[in-house]
Amino acid sequence: MLTTMSLEEFGAVLASDAPAPGGGSVAALSGAVGAGLIAMVCRLSIGKKGCEAFTEELTKTVPKADALAAGLLRRVDLDTEAFNSVMAAFKLPKQTDEEKAKRTAAIQDGYKEAVQSPIAIASECVAVLELSRNLLGKSNPNALSDLGVASQQAYAGLEGAIMNVKINLPSIKDENFKSEISTELVQLLKQGREAKEQVYQFVSDNL
Repeated sequence: MLTTMSLEEFGAVLASDAPAPGGGSVAALSGAVGAGLIAMVCRLSIGKKGCEAFTEELTKTVPKADALAAGLLRRVDLDTEAFNSVMAAFKLPKQTDEEKAKRTAAIQDGYKEAVQSPIAIASECVAVLELSRNLLGKSNPNALSDLGVASQQAYAGLEGAIMNVKINLPSIKDENFKSEISTELVQLLKQGREAKEQVYQFVSDNL
């Protein structure tokens, strides 16, 4: 599993000529790092002077951030597995008409899986961005830059995940599926961008 590797090992396999892990796994990792920072900011804020009024909200945010971090870390491996399913489908036999039909169906299923994986990553990165936005003015000022970095990491994960959707979407023949996914992408990007810009502005104004 990728997530059990050391940073050096992960970096080496990422830089190799293996097609996976790739951008999708890195997008998930970026979101996970952002969520981890959110949890850290909360823990550095609970009980601190000036944050007393927000203790309940900060305390409730910690498990949410921890869960998102853990979920996105799992998606580092899941995204690679999804891509590998496409590669496996292309290797299926195609000698007879029946084999060709099965291979074509498997390829289409693989591409849908390869699209659903980064969609899930994008959605969870938006959730991280919303947590960061909800903490504005409620967290330890000494961790303000960490809150800003959390937002930037989550947004990078969002944009990266969306790119991984877009590169696979044209290979899918199901037009209804493609239309639904495209609509979802627009909504996720709009929500994520708004949150990221609000956090960036607040952090920049208060550093």
